[in-house]
Amino acid sequence: MSDGYNGISVRRAERELLAGRQPGRTVVVAVIDGGVDTAHVDLRANLWKNPRETPGNGRDDDDNGYTDDVYGWNFIGGSDGRNVHHDTFEVTRLHAACRAAAGAAAAQPPADRQRCEQIAADFEERRSEAQQTMTNIDMIDNALTQVVPLLRAATGRDSLTVGAVTAMRATSPQLEQAKQVYLQLAANNITPAVVAEAKEAYSSQIRYGLDPAYDPRPAVGDNYANTAERHYGNADVMGPDAKHGTHVAGIIGAVRGNNTGIDGIAPAVQLMTLRTVPDGDERDKDVANAIRYAADHGAHIINMSFGKSYSPQKAVVDEAVKYAESRGVLMVHAAGNDGEDLSQNENFPTPMFLDGGRAQLWIEVGASSWKGADSLAASFSNYGQGQVDVFAPGEDIYSTVPGSEYKKESGTSMAAPVVSGLAALLMAYYPDLTAADVKRIILESATRHGEQNVVRPGEAGGTAPFGSLSATGGIVNAHAAIRMAEQMATGRR
Repeated sequence: MSDGYNGISVRRAERELLAGRQPGRTVVVAVIDGGVDTAHVDLRANLWKNPRETPGNGRDDDDNGYTDDVYGWNFIGGSDGRNVHHDTFEVTRLHAACRAAAGAAAAQPPADRQRCEQIAADFEERRSEAQQTMTNIDMIDNALTQVVPLLRAATGRDSLTVGAVTAMRATSPQLEQAKQVYLQLAANNITPAVVAEAKEAYSSQIRYGLDPAYDPRPAVGDNYANTAERHYGNADVMGPDAKHGTHVAGIIGAVRGNNTGIDGIAPAVQLMTLRTVPDGDERDKDVANAIRYAADHGAHIINMSFGKSYSPQKAVVDEAVKYAESRGVLMVHAAGNDGEDLSQNENFPTPMFLDGGRAQLWIEVGASSWKGADSLAASFSNYGQGQVDVFAPGEDIYSTVPGSEYKKESGTSMAAPVVSGLAALLMAYYPDLTAADVKRIILESATRHGEQNVVRPGEAGGTAPFGSLSATGGIVNAHAAIRMAEQMATGRR
């Protein structure tokens, strides 16, 4: 924290502990997400490539059931080249199934009826919230539509800034009102670009995510009811919208030292791309198959920056997680962005198995903020002393986006790849460490802020000790982790 911000001390570790040293191996990190831009100038050199597959020849060269899987696989695309872009939320799919079941049967068993009533209530609450938010966004958009042209004319600028608007002298009551509206919105980080992005997101939720009649799955061409089916999809790992996955991938493994863009955390890494996450909720079958693909094709770490509130085929995901554990794969999962206590509201997938027990090679990650002090926990982050293992920076994280561009994004989706990148860093320099070793090091070396009172994430407000928000009460620390790894490695020599 030499620069005054709560980071993870990667640069300090490089300078003080790793200078002059070379990684002992290359680490494969599977990015299960919405797709990755394989042409990005700051990623393409670090992409995993299937060594037994010849690109573009239309054959399954390695006989693994996936044709032309050069960079990984897309489980939400069809063999005819079509891709799922938008999809429904899991609660919407369950609500539609409940309505169909109620219409087909004379009477539902009481347990099913009670479950369906809860699902219906959750669905209606989410739809109502989305519609109300959309109404608010439209009001803000209308306000900006009126004030922005006035301010552009008054300042003589096409691109407005807070400084320019603040310095502007209002020559009429109308212009003064426009100035105050703009500055008030800007103080809450509401800009025309933010409004446009929010409008697109909530329009998509209402039009697709919360429409029980919408079903894009036929494009995939699988037998969706058969959760044991594995060989479906296509090789288009980028898909129609790779912004989220590209951002995640860059945090882990953007090419280092190339004087371009950013440096990822991991120094010797290959990024395997597995597309399973649409604009909507991912499906359990696809998640399970992506985990299995990663484990079968040499991934050391799996990053999972996604989540949802229902998991109707959780048993299938559980079996895939157990399979990955049996192959020594470390799984890193984002805790979610609802500002909720996960002891009260689950965010799937989870490390807790339906048949009892818990995944041991799993790290659940909350998001910390660079703001520090009582804002150390990001306001959106989920939390839970028995559910979240550790926090990592997840607010205003600058990383890669499609088109060889870069952008700041916030979310536990950004915090999880910080941890995956740190895990890959440790595995690269200390190749004898097991996944269990790496997990232990990351958690035990985290910088503790246990007694520090912070604003509790979410709408409930109030304060809480930072230590009550996760098992460790800490934020990952690369410098401390490498020192601990060195001590562990020395003790084994």
